[in-house]
Amino acid sequence: MSGIAVEPLEGVGAEISGIDLRDDVSATDMDTLKSALAENGVIFFHDQKINEEEHIAFAKRWGTININRFFAAHDKYPEIALVAKEADQTQNIGGGWHTDHSYDREPAMGSILVARETPETGGDTMFASMYRAYETLDDDLKEEIQDKRAIHSAKHVFGKNSYYDKLDDLSGRIGNTKVGNELDDVSHPIVITHPDSGKPALYVNPAFTIKVEGLEDEESTKLLSKLYAHCMNLDLVHRFKWKPGSIAFWDNRSTWHWALNDYHGHRRVMHRITVEGSALE
Repeated sequence: MSGIAVEPLEGVGAEISGIDLRDDVSATDMDTLKSALAENGVIFFHDQKINEEEHIAFAKRWGTININRFFAAHDKYPEIALVAKEADQTQNIGGGWHTDHSYDREPAMGSILVARETPETGGDTMFASMYRAYETLDDDLKEEIQDKRAIHSAKHVFGKNSYYDKLDDLSGRIGNTKVGNELDDVSHPIVITHPDSGKPALYVNPAFTIKVEGLEDEESTKLLSKLYAHCMNLDLVHRFKWKPGSIAFWDNRSTWHWALNDYHGHRRVMHRITVEGSALE
């Protein structure tokens, strides 16, 4: 009999216990995990001992692996993107509210991040629920964004002379500006129906959303700023504390995240595998 347990957390997410991801996870337990992820937006595991091959095998149970275009890759496993900061570096990766891959026409479903080396204190990740963000909007704002779409772009983050390109401290960790420049901007609904849960979720984020379609720039900025301020309400947030062997698996379609950069002078190494998704409606 399965001993897996799912404990929902305040704000967003659920903690999973009673499972060893090194094992051949049963079909029943996979169904439980898929339901937990779809319902809660992010699932957390502790004290896992999986190696790189097991990390890859587990990710493949969820779908096709996305080979990251911008992050440095593991030297032996191209499926694994390195999210690392050395003790002498000051800039981290993901240091602001965002959701990954919203700049893709078919955004990635989610990512499985394994902690390999963590500082004794600091380096937590904040997660926010875009289900609850939509649920808690006032009716007037819900009506204002109904059927509206927004433009998402990678150019200003990963392209030439972009945010990351200007940070010398990130050289070797993030690159490929040519691809960043060449990616076409894409349009997604501001409110999506999650493809697995069927629930509505806000789908804009401060990092990659650049404009609301059909609005003048000033109106667009005003509306997006209003939505972002609402989404940053701490009632929607869970702060996850990492230890070696911790895993967070988040759904990009229903959450934001923010990697805190408060551990200067200490090394932090994470292995990330991203799973492909589908077009959003």
